[in-house]
Amino acid sequence: MGFPNNMPRLKLEGLSKTYPGGVKALDGFSLDIADREFIAVVGPSGCGKSTLLRMIAGLDEVSAGRILLDEKELNGLPPRDRDTAIMFQNYALFPHMTVAENMAFGLKLRKTPRAEVASRVAETARLLGIADLLGRYPGEMSGGQRQRAALGRAILRRPKVFLFDEPLSNLDAKMRAQMRVEISRLHQSLASTMIFVTHDQVEAMTMGDRVVVLKDGVMQQAADPDTLYRHPANAFVASFIGSPGMNLFPGRIMDVTGGPAFVHPSFTWKLPEAVRPRLAGYQDRDVLFGIRPEDIGSAEARRAEGGPSVTAVIGVVERLGGQACLYLQAEGEPAAGGKGGELTFAARPEQAQGFHSGQKVALPIAAWNGKFFDPASGSSIF
Repeated sequence: MGFPNNMPRLKLEGLSKTYPGGVKALDGFSLDIADREFIAVVGPSGCGKSTLLRMIAGLDEVSAGRILLDEKELNGLPPRDRDTAIMFQNYALFPHMTVAENMAFGLKLRKTPRAEVASRVAETARLLGIADLLGRYPGEMSGGQRQRAALGRAILRRPKVFLFDEPLSNLDAKMRAQMRVEISRLHQSLASTMIFVTHDQVEAMTMGDRVVVLKDGVMQQAADPDTLYRHPANAFVASFIGSPGMNLFPGRIMDVTGGPAFVHPSFTWKLPEAVRPRLAGYQDRDVLFGIRPEDIGSAEARRAEGGPSVTAVIGVVERLGGQACLYLQAEGEPAAGGKGGELTFAARPEQAQGFHSGQKVALPIAAWNGKFFDPASGSSIF
């Protein structure tokens, strides 16, 4: 059940972690997590994802800040008293115990009656589809089966918060996709709060109610997947989220015939009336223009009038069945105050056929779907 006055189940206030030698792994992280919410935490290696999870679980001490679960402060409490369960990348199953013994381990430590242990293990095994594997040892199972066993052990504890530390990274692509669905299904059936750490943005975007993006220990943005994709808070989020990420074209806001425009060595976009006031403070200044690959060469861009077009040479064609991703190099004359030279960007035209490496193409840009960023701070202008 939820909590009165929309109170968060888990409240993280200004969490920081500094290791010996002054290395700061996490810096001022704050987030309110609601009851039953699924939070995915994503970012490059070394950004502080696992450190955050380990501090919540009580495996790492907090250098600064507070962790509150249902208004109870967890700082200083040992892991066993936090009402959380953590699942690791390597599953951490005891090799000398059967699946049933591994799953029941935590319950036995809590002196749970034997009959209840057997009943709950059997019920959870059926839920996870491993009822016929209870007598096997971890070394006798596949990675996906071991992952289900580790998940079952966590479920049996019935914690208030589940913590996942990159649990799918050891699985093959097909099994990863299957387990994403399984964990999402479990989240719905268990009606529990989950925090899922991953370096894989596909996992984060497909599973999370909200996605938290970390960089160098600092939260860059926390939002639902659609907002994160369409309205990134800064250039890092824009380029990190998406496969491939948002293209960032460095250019300048300048006056041309007909009014202000974004000028890049490869193309010029005369700014629509509605856009001009938002960029008034950037007249004759450098900006970054961000556009998603699917907005280059799209049917929407081809139908519209007044949009820019970029001429480029295809370097690589990445074929994905009915789709293709083009990686292109564009050359252009330097704009005043700008930089010329070769630029690499990506496009996902709706028509996948007929493209090949070395081909010169002219691709329209649905520029009205783009974003502008300040090149110094990286922050979104709009």
